[in-house]
Amino acid sequence: MTEAMTAEANLREVIVRLGRAIEALEQAAAARLEHEQDYSEAEAEVQRMNADRARLAQELDNSEARGERLEEANKEVSRRLVTAMETIRAVLDR
Repeated sequence: MTEAMTAEANLREVIVRLGRAIEALEQAAAARLEHEQDYSEAEAEVQRMNADRARLAQELDNSEARGERLEEANKEVSRRLVTAMETIRAVLDR
């Protein structure tokens, strides 16, 4: 084999290896981009879930406050009923 043929064979081998390296680099870049997109989607989902959690917490607080108001109103109604019943008994006992 002549020196030119050896150099040509080496050059072809180097070109093939370079092509494989470029292909591997392209695949790695594509995988990285896909991973970053997945991460961005997951981060967006976490933000949506946090917003939902905050909204639900506010709704729960509002419901608890309403429950407390209803409980107070119920106590007032009970107190007034007792007063009304006592008044009616007093009138009937006369």
